[in-house]
Order: sequence, then structure tokens, then C-alpha cells
Amino acid sequence: MLECGDAPVATGLTYPILVTHAGDGTGRPFIIEKLGEIRILDNGTLLPTPFLDLSSLVSTCNECGLLGLAFHPDYAANGLFYVSYTRLSDDDSVLARYSVSAADPDLADPASAEVLLEVGQPYENHNGGHIAFGADGYLYLGLGDGGSGGDPQNHAQNKGDLLGTILRIDPEGTPPAEPNDLCWSNPDYGIPATATRSGPMGCATPGALASTA
Repeated sequence: MLECGDAPVATGLTYPILVTHAGDGTGRPFIIEKLGEIRILDNGTLLPTPFLDLSSLVSTCNECGLLGLAFHPDYAANGLFYVSYTRLSDDDSVLARYSVSAADPDLADPASAEVLLEVGQPYENHNGGHIAFGADGYLYLGLGDGGSGGDPQNHAQNKGDLLGTILRIDPEGTPPAEPNDLCWSNPDYGIPATATRSGPMGCATPGALASTA
């Protein structure tokens, strides 16, 4: 069940962790379920078919799962959106881009997937994974320190490591030839150009990102 205050908003959900919208003027809430589905609430009714079902790709053990969803600021025109999840095969963090179906605005096109970033995760907790667009038009991704307890491998204090950081990605950049090859308008922090670190480091497990103009 999804509640707003004491009032139920939707039933029939499994482990909902985020509600957002597409900014396309339709007013439809999009709900992330940790187990891998994105659901749409349309005029108070939960649509029976998921907008996108990633359950076959997503690891859900411990703090893993489908962890982030962000719609491109120009989604109404280009139909692009981004998801962040931990991968079933190895629990690594994945950032991917999808597009809406050309035939149905209530369905995404699974075949449109482009993996933009893969980051190794040594443990099943402290993944972070929330994504959000900033007022500057960039996409921000929060990554945890890799897990266990107390960051035993010192990921979050290592400038050459993407774990424990907030990353910034230019959604208008040229798609990478290979995941992680993302030299997309990021400040130089003295780390390899492909690492794309931006701003804060030392994050244990950033849970939510917000932007102010």
C-alpha cells in the first residue's frame, strides 16, 4: 500500500520506494517498486501493466533493487528517462537510459535500453542509487561507499574511486562507446577522465537527492 499521510493512495504495490512524475503535463505519478517494476497511477487507479518491468535484471537482496528513476527535463518531447538499479548477476550498480513506447505513453520500450554506467559493488548494502536532474539540467547519481560497515576498503575517501560520491552526467552528451566511458562535462578532480566524479565524496549511502534553482 502507498499512503499520503493517513490516506491510502494505491494498493496492490510491492515494496514501493519512490514516487515521481514525468513532467509531461499528464499528472501521472510513477511509482518504483524495489523488486524491479515501475508502476503508473492514472486518475487514482494503478494500471495493471507496469510501465517498465526490470525484475529479470535486478538484484533485490539486502539493500539492492531498482533504486532510482528520473525523467529527462524534455521528456514530453523526447520520451527519455533513466533508471538506477543493482544488477542481478553481480549486484553491481547500473545506470541505464530508456525511452517511452512510440505506441503507448503508459509503456516504456524495453528494447531501447542503453547502459551508461556500471560501478562494481563489493557488498550488498550502501548502494545509494538515487538519481535526479538538477536545476542545471545535469543528471546526478548518488553512490554509496560499497557497504559492509565503516567503509573497510576506504572507497569513499579515494578520489580515484566512484563509490561514495555524487556523479554528474550531461544527458545531452554523446552516448559512450562502452559503459563507464563517460567524459561528459564533469569537473576535473585529478582522477581518470573516464571516472566522471562531481562534487561531494565521502558519502556512506546517499538516499535522496534534491535540487534548488
